[in-house]
Amino acid sequence: MKRKPYSRRKRTTTKSVLRLPDLEHAKAAVLHSLTSLDAQRGYRHAIDEFVDWYCSNLAWLSTEL
Repeated sequence: MKRKPYSRRKRTTTKSVLRLPDLEHAKAAVLHSLTSLDAQRGYRHAIDEFVDWYCSNLAWLSTEL
């Protein structure tokens, strides 16, 4: 049985935990893609609410998984 040749290429992995700078970067990218100020305001509010909820439930979520 032949073995596959060993690859020295570094494997890319995705982050499993997003830190605040990552979230702020993603939030800014989404908000800058919107042209309407009302849409920006609504999305900013929804993102902030989600991040607050997620951070407050992080300990609970990690024990449930």
